[in-house]
Amino acid sequence: MLEKTFDPKSAEPRLYAAWEASGGFSPIDDPAAEPFSIVIPPPNVTGSLHIGHALNNTLQDVLIRFERMRGKAALWLPGTDHAGIATQMVVERQLAEAGNQSRRDLGREAFVEKIWEWKAKSGGTITNQLKRLGASCDWSRERFTLDEGFSAAVRKVFVTLYKEKLIYRDKRLVNWDPHFQTAISDLEVEQREVDGHYWHFAYPLEDGSGEIVVATTRPETMLGDTAVAVHPKDERYQPLIGRAVRLPIVNRPVPIIADEYADPEKGSGAVKITPAHDFNDFMVGKRNNLPMINVFDDFAKINDNAPPEYRGLDRFAARKKVVEEFERLGLLREVEKTRHMVPHGDRSGVVVEPYLTDQWYVNAEVLAKPAIEAIESGDTVFVPKAWEKTYFEWMRNIQPWCISRQLWWGHRIPAWFGPGGKIFVAETEAQAKAQALEYYGREEPLRQDEDVLDTWFSSALWPFSTLGWPEKTEDLARFYPTHTLITGFDIIFFWVARMMMQGLHFMDEVPFKRIFINALVRDAEGKKMSKSKGNVMDPLELVDDYGADALRFTLTAMSGQARDIKLSRERIEGYRNFGTKLWNATRFTQMNGAARTEGFDPAKVKLPLNRWIVGETTRTAKAVTAALDTCGFDAAADGLYRFVWRQYCDWYVELSKPVLGKPDEPSSDEAARDETRATAAWVLDVILKLLHPVMPFLTEELWAQTQGLGAARDHKGFLMTAPWPDLPDSLIDPAADAVIGLIVETIAEGRSVRSELNVPNSARPPLLVIDATPAQRSVLQDAAPLIQQMLRVSQVQIVDAPPAGAIPYVVEGATLALPVAEFIDVAAERARLGKEVGALGADIDRTAKKLANADFVARAPEEVVEENRERLADAEAAKAKLEAALARLGAVV
Repeated sequence: MLEKTFDPKSAEPRLYAAWEASGGFSPIDDPAAEPFSIVIPPPNVTGSLHIGHALNNTLQDVLIRFERMRGKAALWLPGTDHAGIATQMVVERQLAEAGNQSRRDLGREAFVEKIWEWKAKSGGTITNQLKRLGASCDWSRERFTLDEGFSAAVRKVFVTLYKEKLIYRDKRLVNWDPHFQTAISDLEVEQREVDGHYWHFAYPLEDGSGEIVVATTRPETMLGDTAVAVHPKDERYQPLIGRAVRLPIVNRPVPIIADEYADPEKGSGAVKITPAHDFNDFMVGKRNNLPMINVFDDFAKINDNAPPEYRGLDRFAARKKVVEEFERLGLLREVEKTRHMVPHGDRSGVVVEPYLTDQWYVNAEVLAKPAIEAIESGDTVFVPKAWEKTYFEWMRNIQPWCISRQLWWGHRIPAWFGPGGKIFVAETEAQAKAQALEYYGREEPLRQDEDVLDTWFSSALWPFSTLGWPEKTEDLARFYPTHTLITGFDIIFFWVARMMMQGLHFMDEVPFKRIFINALVRDAEGKKMSKSKGNVMDPLELVDDYGADALRFTLTAMSGQARDIKLSRERIEGYRNFGTKLWNATRFTQMNGAARTEGFDPAKVKLPLNRWIVGETTRTAKAVTAALDTCGFDAAADGLYRFVWRQYCDWYVELSKPVLGKPDEPSSDEAARDETRATAAWVLDVILKLLHPVMPFLTEELWAQTQGLGAARDHKGFLMTAPWPDLPDSLIDPAADAVIGLIVETIAEGRSVRSELNVPNSARPPLLVIDATPAQRSVLQDAAPLIQQMLRVSQVQIVDAPPAGAIPYVVEGATLALPVAEFIDVAAERARLGKEVGALGADIDRTAKKLANADFVARAPEEVVEENRERLADAEAAKAKLEAALARLGAVV
């Protein structure tokens, strides 16, 4: 017999260890089995499980468990990313705290060794946390982006693209982090709104005949100005185009150029152009062949390209000095306060600078074309489809991809420099030396590039390099392309697009057939979670408090396409109660002797109640299958919730009690009782299978402990590898649906009448059947004892007309009534309901006006607008329900 309650704390680690030891996480060996593979978005080796990971990995696990049970060779391939800058930062901080050392004190080799030591000790934290969530990855195939096989693949890709002239060196602007002294990706740049100023500077015309006023939030960059731009159609400046201004402080003449980047409606219409320190200015500089003067060093201090008195100054000290000098020269025209967005390094926290440096680039435009075509042709599809637009907009305007980083931790760039600046690119140093010998005709010293590759470069190879590429492995042949990628919208550019490009280029096939973009998890008020707001929810703490299954079901049920998740503890507690409801229902069936008989055939059951629940089970199995097949995770969870809680627990279990009777007493109809016991056991087995992908621990425990339900006889081993239910439509019986549907609706609608009108529980009015077909009358009379008990009525009575004080209601075309006027104050109830309807109407009007205000919708945060939409929908639904109750009172006979 089951224990009274399920204890996740003891069951979860025990069950997970058994699953893992069984080898059930690996794909089955059957060569006839259809392969189905997904690769985990590799979390940073430095990471720990956050709520976004919990959502993303729950959905992946739901999908892989579903396909595994469908008999496919299901592979969920896990691994972690070396996370260059994040990991280097962790170890650098440890060195500083331990002995005030820096990586430069240790030297490259010793520092990298320290990182490997740290990785060995604590690099698997998130892997263990994923196991607590129930992630059924094939850990025997776990990969790391710096393992030897993966590193070899990275080197091969780099060398191949270089030989194809798709990788090259160039001097371009990058996001530069002065703290780490490295280029960083856009994803590692955090835009922060800060208080600042627009300084309006006057640049005198070179001939002394006037001036042009420009505005800037970064005065220090004017030391590198090489032009002033005006719009070619701006009549104010037509006579000045082609002339020059003399740059104050630097005393350098710079041209006045015509370029459409200048906006005549903004400020003076003239803009200073600093190609080496602004991304837009860089493009203007390229178009107009302007000099590019870098005035910063790697630490964002002023370098030797500026006047002597500025050299060595920190950029912000230089800013202050430039403003003071303009004021002294009488050229500061205005200082305007502003709040504006300033880029910061997400890990260093310092202001990021656009910085002109020599870096390695990929010609992404060439690689993007096949990746665009693959989405256009439907070789790979986005779910929701709307994310295609985001993908296309970025891919069709793609820029060269900077792939070099000035770090020590990562894949070192396989390029060696020889005398005269000659570069030799090869997979090994020996190959590079051989190239150099052939080029120089003698041995010459070579120096390997100090830089490492952007982590997105290596993770772009994840779908095929994890399967053994460039070797022609069995896994690669069997599991590439993968089927579904589940990931967040924020890395569509950085990871998804680049996997598409590299997969198509090196495998001639898309890396995945479907891309599911999961939602963002917000707090209960719809606000984005952040440590600074103090509203972060720790998934491990939630697992401790409610169990992994409750968290998993919550995230799955709320993961509707194109809808953010508002997560609250109350929601998770509610879904924990759902698990408890199933546990209790299982205990009830056990106590009542439910057990599947050998050779039980659900098609042969005779009782309408059993035929009805068999049909409802079939409908649910089909709906859940269809939903999971199309990544409708929320629809699958909602369907399971409704079926288990309402149809099985609330109705079938209750309606079966008179048939089952007391376990230790004989029944007047033993055949009916035996059939009901067997049916209850069969339905529970199907429920456990359907629910397993979402709530694996609870269902596996029930599967193991319900020997009496026939689970052990039905399938050897774990529920995790049991066959998925595939039930025929022939099990659905419309006649049984009509019978049980009438009983259920009679009770449910009658309960609504009682609830809406505040009829006391102690009241026992009769249920009157006024207008019904002979078949309906027969059903209701046969079910009278059950209806009397469940609806709290004194009898079921056939009458020609209702007496005074009766509240009529219609079910399945039959008119029924409850004479309740004697138990309530009709006038008081009418007044109460009218007052509540009025209050809801006023709330609806206020909210509707807000949402009709275009200014409110444009200015309010997205979560506030969504909150108001939900409030309006809830209020309208509540008002409709109360109006229906008022209408009932109005119909009192």
